[in-house]
Amino acid sequence: MKDRYNVLFICTGNSARSLMAEALANALGRERLQAFSAGSHPEGQAHPLTLQVLENAGLATANLRSKSWDEFAGAGAPEMDLIITVCDRAAGETCPTWPGHPVTAHWSIPDPAAATGTSEQIRKAFSLALQMLQQRISLLLALRPEAWDRLSMKTRVEQIDQTPSAT
Repeated sequence: MKDRYNVLFICTGNSARSLMAEALANALGRERLQAFSAGSHPEGQAHPLTLQVLENAGLATANLRSKSWDEFAGAGAPEMDLIITVCDRAAGETCPTWPGHPVTAHWSIPDPAAATGTSEQIRKAFSLALQMLQQRISLLLALRPEAWDRLSMKTRVEQIDQTPSAT
């Protein structure tokens, strides 16, 4: 059993949900997780509301950047133990072959960057995505160490997606 696990959060644009997950997992799981994020078609920058919501929650944003999943598929990339897609579109895409053959799972989180309505409604969509991710990452971290073996991790991480979300 390892002391610290590498986890990669993926969404299509790597501008909102996956960046939120990276910031949350690094803050909440600093003893057990090293989190990264990437996109299949990265936007090239974080959505401004992503950074604002993270900063309002007291989470570090200085090292967050939108990047391609190719950074994590090649030689010299950190070897991932767990890869979690956080958007339905990325979950359906053909992913690279990941070094080390990590466990993969999917958590369906609505895209706050696609929210429409008033500025308050859009801001609320970003806050809700952050709350959903925080709940799921907290449940991930609550798994007993023996649940982190390859055979049970995929099932347990996917079960987290079935947990009723806080609204």
